[in-house]
Amino acid sequence: MTKKFKHKVGQGGYGSVFQGWLSNGTVVAVKLIEKSHNDGEEFCNEVATIGRIHHVNVVRLLGFCVEGSRRALVYEFMPNGSLEKFTNNTDVGQCLLRERLYDIALGIARGIEYLHQGCDRRIVHFDIKPHNILLDHDFTPKISDFGLAKSFCKERNSVTITEGKDTIGYIAPELFYGNSRHASHKSDVYSFGMLLMAMVGLKEKIGPADGSSSEAYFPQWIHDTISKDQKFEGIGEDEDEMVRKVATIALWCIQWSPIDRPCMKEIVRMFESSTSNLTMPPKPFCPAIQPDYMIEALDSSSTYSGLR
Repeated sequence: MTKKFKHKVGQGGYGSVFQGWLSNGTVVAVKLIEKSHNDGEEFCNEVATIGRIHHVNVVRLLGFCVEGSRRALVYEFMPNGSLEKFTNNTDVGQCLLRERLYDIALGIARGIEYLHQGCDRRIVHFDIKPHNILLDHDFTPKISDFGLAKSFCKERNSVTITEGKDTIGYIAPELFYGNSRHASHKSDVYSFGMLLMAMVGLKEKIGPADGSSSEAYFPQWIHDTISKDQKFEGIGEDEDEMVRKVATIALWCIQWSPIDRPCMKEIVRMFESSTSNLTMPPKPFCPAIQPDYMIEALDSSSTYSGLR
């Protein structure tokens, strides 16, 4: 299929991705698993999870190959690559991304909502980040890489994660606490919020007045700017309202406690409603929060209502 792995198109945490062709000429992406853990657990997990998913905003698994210790996954090919190359703060990437910001963000939200509520069992991705969002020829976003995903019945509020492998900068804060990490679908909500922050693309182009660029300060700076109805310098008038809307939704998603984050169904509603209907959330970071409070928030949160 890959003509002896001639055309490499990407590199992930577990291996390389090559362009390939089926016998009927269909272009595919072949992910060769090079770093297998727990006797191929991530490979089996991805096949079992994504193999039963059919949604316009989730990448389609066409098949897989196993030969001895060698394993490969065959996906539909995404000609525009991953969202990561459009969030690298280059002028070209950010210009193109902002033109399609709303549609891409809403598509990702719908894909995550489907994983959380549209399947027979709730699927939590646990690794939502730009690298794992692929774009087809029309820039329709597709969620990919389900190696860390967990599925469990919808009646459960949380699942225990024994080892956190999520990407720093996108990992939900509740996964830092305790010997075992209690996580729910709200962990994906947090990661999605940080993804939206990356898509907005303000951090490198627009810095706080004092030159600070800390991870903790940036969302609060965004919150203050929107709350005070100040203008984002460097953002055109036609883009300003859309950027404000996406940033406001992101601030709701990255609330420190899971119980304060909306569920994905509510987030989709936010995107589809007018900007005037959006309310500002509290400032997202609360460094004084205690681990016991975080676990209590997880245990008491509704499975689906997204109670605030």
